[in-house]
Amino acid sequence: MARGIVARSSSMARFPRTAVPRASPIALLSFARPYRAPSSGYGVRFVSTTPPTWSASTTPSAHVFRDVAPLRQYRRDLSAKGRTVGLVPTMGALHEGHLSLVRHAAAENSDVFVTIYVNPTQFGLNEDLSSYPKTWEKDMQMLHELNTELANAGKGHVSAVFAPTTQTMYPTLPPDSSIPGVGSFIEMRPLGQLLEGASRPVFFRGVATVCMKLFNICTPERVYFGQKDIQQTVVIKQLVKDFHLNMDVRIVPTSREPDGLALSSRNVYLGSRRRHVGIVLNQALRKAEAQYKAGKRLRGDILWPVVDHGDRATLEQEMMGPSKRAKFQVDYISLADPETMEEVDQVDETKGAIVSGAVKMLPLEEPQEGEDLGIGGGQIPVRLIDNIVLDPVK
Repeated sequence: MARGIVARSSSMARFPRTAVPRASPIALLSFARPYRAPSSGYGVRFVSTTPPTWSASTTPSAHVFRDVAPLRQYRRDLSAKGRTVGLVPTMGALHEGHLSLVRHAAAENSDVFVTIYVNPTQFGLNEDLSSYPKTWEKDMQMLHELNTELANAGKGHVSAVFAPTTQTMYPTLPPDSSIPGVGSFIEMRPLGQLLEGASRPVFFRGVATVCMKLFNICTPERVYFGQKDIQQTVVIKQLVKDFHLNMDVRIVPTSREPDGLALSSRNVYLGSRRRHVGIVLNQALRKAEAQYKAGKRLRGDILWPVVDHGDRATLEQEMMGPSKRAKFQVDYISLADPETMEEVDQVDETKGAIVSGAVKMLPLEEPQEGEDLGIGGGQIPVRLIDNIVLDPVK
């Protein structure tokens, strides 16, 4: 069970005002059947498994695969030509953060494989699987435009998009998202049970399982993940190490809005009011970073400004009327070892630490006519996560 700072409330969770002690155990508040080519056409090839060719004046096209065998044959063809593959796993609903991962992959590899698959086994029974945004046409257009950019820069390109069905990814039986689980899964313990894993008990089991499948299918030289999902990156690095997978794991800095909000596919649900308040998490974590840079190393010294900032933001919202405010609940605030994600009382300067947190933006109480409510009319809870790496100083 994770140990972190947690505030609960039936209405609006406060960050506790008290000093930040060593956190005790807690229960937290509760990723050969080609697609038919879309009519709009975004430079996508759907059947051939022959490596695409292009000239400097044209945009390279991407093959879209839904089955494993054709993709594996295509991968073998690339290997025979001495080409390298960088893998960018996604669940679609692409944004600039995903494109940043692709750019990093294209800088180091001749070919980039992008996977688009909303993995049901990383969603709990009461989580937002059914409402997770699906934007296939937009995603393909974004990748096509990015390929044009990469071609002009003389870099690698997206040559394959793997968009499998769930039957393809879980061939022997329907996937099971219950906590006991039925099927073939990879468990990462205790790492997968901390923090995000405590809030979402099946999440890392699903992530580790689907990533192992994708790694096995695509056999990339390198795989790329964003720092925003910091615990996921630690899980993946351990997975690669423990199972002796022949690939490098690259972690790319978090892509953010100008005010610091981490980019996420779920941000489309926020709307303007909740979007404005949602920056509280990053602001609070920046307070911890400032303490660390000022020489503070003890847990309480680093985290008390986080508590104070969050508490002030909570009070500010409480003072507003229901037609103006945006309530949020704090899931956890953590100061953890960068390798194990275990909570620490004091930061080891030779290792640094990770300060992270999660908040849930609650449904709006009184949406206003004409207000930007986001997808779902402001009624879909939105869980925001963020983190800052406190670098070693020795």
